[in-house]
This record gives sequence, structure tokens and C-alpha cells, in this order.
Amino acid sequence: MSRRFKVILEWNEDGGGYTVTVPSLPGCITEGESREEALENAKEAIHCMLEGMRIDGLAMPVGDVLVEEVEVAV
Repeated sequence: MSRRFKVILEWNEDGGGYTVTVPSLPGCITEGESREEALENAKEAIHCMLEGMRIDGLAMPVGDVLVEEVEVAV
């Protein structure tokens, strides 16, 4: 069985590369030097977190988050 998770990639201006967070899995954070590496690392981090939840007998997340953009004048 496979599931899809939305991830947020944020460019790290200080050191380069991307930081990745998974909104539906609080605490699931990883990074990568390139977008591709960051996404591969995100897959691994999500898999590890879900496996840990399964081992600990915790409920799997039911729903994913909805991500929208808003425009703000500055």
C-alpha cells in the first residue's frame, strides 16, 4: 500500500539546499542539497516515521493537509 503526502520545500539561504517538512506528520523534517535529493530524503523520512508509528502501535494519520497560497501586498 502506498500513500501520498504533501511536503513543503524551503530554500535555506544561509547554507544552501532545501529543508523539507511534512505538515501531516509533525516533527518529520529532513533536508537535501538539491530539490531531488530533498524529495528522496523526504520519502525516507516519511517511511521511517510511519514505520516507527506502526511499531509503537500509534494510529496512522487519516487525512492529509490542504495547501493553498495567498498573495499579500508588501
